Amino acid sequence: MKTILISIAAGSLLATLATAQTPRYTVTDLGALGGTNGSGNGINYQGRVAGAASLPSGNSRAFLSGPGVVYDLGTLGGPNSSEGGLNASNQVAIFADTSQKDPFGNDFCGFGSHLICQAAIWNGTMTALPTLGGNNGIAYAINNQGQVAGAAETSNKDATCIAPQVLRFEAALWGPTGQVQELPPLPGDTVGAALWLNNYGQVVGSSGTCANGGVFPTFDGPHAVLWQNGSPTNLGNLGGSMVNLGQSINDLGEVVGCADLASELPGFPFVQIHSFLWTQPAGMQDLGTVGTDFTSFPFGINNNGQVAGASCDDMGNCRAFLWQNKAMMDLNSLVPANSPLYLMFAFVINDAGEIAGQALQTSTGEIHAFVATPIPAASAATDFEPASPDLSRPMVLPEGVRKTIRGRLGMRGR
Repeated sequence: MKTILISIAAGSLLATLATAQTPRYTVTDLGALGGTNGSGNGINYQGRVAGAASLPSGNSRAFLSGPGVVYDLGTLGGPNSSEGGLNASNQVAIFADTSQKDPFGNDFCGFGSHLICQAAIWNGTMTALPTLGGNNGIAYAINNQGQVAGAAETSNKDATCIAPQVLRFEAALWGPTGQVQELPPLPGDTVGAALWLNNYGQVVGSSGTCANGGVFPTFDGPHAVLWQNGSPTNLGNLGGSMVNLGQSINDLGEVVGCADLASELPGFPFVQIHSFLWTQPAGMQDLGTVGTDFTSFPFGINNNGQVAGASCDDMGNCRAFLWQNKAMMDLNSLVPANSPLYLMFAFVINDAGEIAGQALQTSTGEIHAFVATPIPAASAATDFEPASPDLSRPMVLPEGVRKTIRGRLGMRGR
């Protein structure tokens, strides 16, 4: 507890410094393990990055960065794994294929293999975590105490599930020794998923019914949820009722997530979703988008109140954003103009302001993991070459990339 309180106190000081001026960043390309697709999904206080990347075969592997190298963390016997979070002790939350076919033909973790997928912790070796009685589990986040948040199947069949999902799944919280606790959905809901947790064990996510879909890449139920001591609280909405989820929570109890709006556009084929910030005193506040973009998705918030995410137009062209001082900024405007990477998604931000995410390598069209590192103010003032001024709209991405983005985010037909 003392360590956490010291960390928060230090974070408050950093907040004053970090948000006093617009930051500038250098960008490092972390590559893709020999394949063409990579993503940085976790970053800890030491600046180490964990994520997922493709092999030359096309299979996915969780990775952890080290000095000048990226380590393949392996699987649980199957061909694929992915990373769900990283803590200060370099423990990594994992979900990975086993070698066993799912008896219902389910593809719970989205690898396309239809193998049983399990949540796991990597700490030099990979240890599988138990389910809630079903076959599959998924891990989305890990805190500094070694608690893991995610979702796991129960043994209860539900005819309303969208095929090939057969069993209900619930938000799950695993303890440091692997014991699993079911986090109940809100009253009237039947399933849920936990997407993030802070160092006090507060958990955020979403709940709804099995008819809302599966859990990969994110279960987007109609109710954003905060679990405290195992009890769920509805965080509210922005007027809509289709998609509401708590995506991340910091140690101050501030939550970011996304929610659909009340004002659906007549004749438009997509649900419009905005980022929100929820606090106990103020409730849910709409953070908007970058410029005139159609939709936005926040993925991380640090203890300084800085938010990282993505803002997209109505065609799925997305750009990473940084939100601070009540303003949402295109992260590409905060990096050098000659950067070989176009930053599409900012998935996580630590208290030092370091950001990890996913970027387009403009020379090849490949998708790589990146880390953006703040430049000291004095150096930025003298050495920083400003980005292109034409950032009124996001870059037009390759059609294959946009199609994938539209499928993975909440840009779904009504």
